[in-house]
Amino acid sequence: MGLDSATLSDMLRVAASPGYDRWKEQIHRTGGCSSPIHLTGWTLSQDKATGETLHRYSTDTEPDGRLRIACGNRRASRCPSCAWTYAGDTYHLIRAGLAGDDGRDIPTAVRDHPRVFLTLTAPSFGPVHNRPDTRPCRCGTWHAEDAAELGNPLDPASYDYEGAVLFNNHAGQLWQRFTTRLRRELAASAGLSQRALKDVLRLSYGKVAEFQKRGAVHFHAVVRLDGPDGPDTPPPSWATTELLTQAIHTAAAHAYTTITVPAVGNQPSHRLRWGTQLDIRPVKAFGDGSDITEQAVASYIAKYATKAAETTGSLDRRVGNREALLLLGVPDHTRRLVEACFDLDPLYPDRRLLAWAHMLGFRGHFSTKSRQYSTTLGELRQTRADYRAAQERTARGLADVEPDTVLVLTSWQYAGQGHSPGEAALAASIARDIQLNRETAREALRDQLALEGAPA
Repeated sequence: MGLDSATLSDMLRVAASPGYDRWKEQIHRTGGCSSPIHLTGWTLSQDKATGETLHRYSTDTEPDGRLRIACGNRRASRCPSCAWTYAGDTYHLIRAGLAGDDGRDIPTAVRDHPRVFLTLTAPSFGPVHNRPDTRPCRCGTWHAEDAAELGNPLDPASYDYEGAVLFNNHAGQLWQRFTTRLRRELAASAGLSQRALKDVLRLSYGKVAEFQKRGAVHFHAVVRLDGPDGPDTPPPSWATTELLTQAIHTAAAHAYTTITVPAVGNQPSHRLRWGTQLDIRPVKAFGDGSDITEQAVASYIAKYATKAAETTGSLDRRVGNREALLLLGVPDHTRRLVEACFDLDPLYPDRRLLAWAHMLGFRGHFSTKSRQYSTTLGELRQTRADYRAAQERTARGLADVEPDTVLVLTSWQYAGQGHSPGEAALAASIARDIQLNRETAREALRDQLALEGAPA
């Protein structure tokens, strides 16, 4: 493990404490959270009719007098266990829009609707080190897959750092313009007005943002065509996957999807638009090795839902000044992008580039969807909360008591967050065990599905 003496001493203190077993149980319940939130307080359940106390809980009996709950951070660099939960929710959200979900009133018939997996990329801001399929990098080197120089400019002095962070900053607006134009293209293809299109066709999507190694944002999205009432109705027969693909090509290249950032001071104007690399692939229910499947798409999008600018080897929280970049040891290319945000912030104060410098200017949500694509993250969290609440009622002997007949009184206060060094080491070990159990269960499920001849 390579622990220092202070951490090892603290581990022994925690493990030898009288409340260790309960502390360990709390950490298990958080999934091995790296930075749990500490609460103090109590909860009281009473019969509404008689006033009889059915159950009482207080943190007075807990280790250190505190209850620990998961932090809920979606970033894998901050809390791998909570990020795993977030990724799982995103996976189910995306897959429900591809395969349907009877439990959430999303019909399985959506599998017959036209849908594609779309990747919109950023334009070039200058040549960078990369790994072409058939030739070496422009620098003449065949780079390894994990080479540190990948994504770094061949000539940093001529690289358009300002244009790169302004593109990131406006990427959300570019997506909005793209979807607006896409609806117009679909309407034009059908010979309909945009108002008339709503009566026969709906456009739905779920998307996630990803940082490339060069620090530019691009979007992965599932785009689906539905009938006028969303996933419950089929689209018209003329709304095909081929029509959707052509409309996407046209919309992405249209002048409407260009945003012009005006010149200010000595900063020239910038015309921001999508890059020429556009990937559109139909999504199949079950693949034969040549098609991208529902499972693969949902897994891919879920993977990037937990990432931030740390994918560039840099940051996962806000930085307030240039000195912090040196203290954090941020790589040179990323440092220049962050500094470009610092330099541009006073010129474009409404863009809040300083506040989002740690995200290289990107200020949008990493995971978004249209209203009728599928379920919501809130509904998925509520399902999990309801399941936990049912477990708690059973443990308290209240499973047969109608919830409407119970009055619940609570009082909670925030009491801190995180672990001591020894607790952090022990919690990391618990998190590894939990992850190993999950992987073992996943492999067992795959083996079972293979025996039954079902797709994994």
